[in-house]
Amino acid sequence: MGELASGRSAVVDVGAPTGDMVVVEDLRRTYGSGETAVHALRGVSFNVPRGELVALRGRSGSGKTTVLNLVGGLDTPDGGRITLDGTDLAGLGEDDLLALRRDRIGFVFQSFGLIPILTAAENVGVPLRLRKVPAREREARVGLLLSLVGLSDHADQRPGELSGGQQQRVAIARALANNPALIIADEPTGQLDADTGLTVMDLLRAVVHSESVTALVATHDTQLLALADRVLELRDGRIVEDS
Repeated sequence: MGELASGRSAVVDVGAPTGDMVVVEDLRRTYGSGETAVHALRGVSFNVPRGELVALRGRSGSGKTTVLNLVGGLDTPDGGRITLDGTDLAGLGEDDLLALRRDRIGFVFQSFGLIPILTAAENVGVPLRLRKVPAREREARVGLLLSLVGLSDHADQRPGELSGGQQQRVAIARALANNPALIIADEPTGQLDADTGLTVMDLLRAVVHSESVTALVATHDTQLLALADRVLELRDGRIVEDS
């Protein structure tokens, strides 16, 4: 992956990228200690092939969000190993993790996470502004992404003027702004009705294939799981099924 942060080279290269975008090995995470300790993950191992949409399934508390936070570099495991695009996350400092999240990962959350005072186009352009992308290039990329998610006609509308499904489409476009290698989505349809949720999930799957992106999506909605290339079921911090 090369140097992630300017002037730093803390990246631990584990060799040429293989067919997997994400490799998780014996991942463990415990919160608290003693009798009140919560063992969120108890030795989780799986892989996410490049260009696939892999779903994490499980009830609330099963460990789905913990997995996403660890793979996305938002949290640190107590044990185990995470390799993302050929890079061992354990070898990254804070600056490198920040650059990894900014440049290589796109996040989509249940709550959309849009900035209310910005238009749809401005929200999509935020990651590009953070990277100081020139205005002309930024506007072209934003226009392309809004077209991709079917919102070209809503570019100048603010989140409060959009439906829930439209807001999540903007969030997906924003997640794609920096051409990420991986999209991490935590219950992306949780605030949407069933029909809108299916439409958004179908869009996410189409984006994965058209943009050559890999996606790791947490959901408990059984109707959405059929759209995934592969489903991993978590229960009590362990993977109990891989289908």
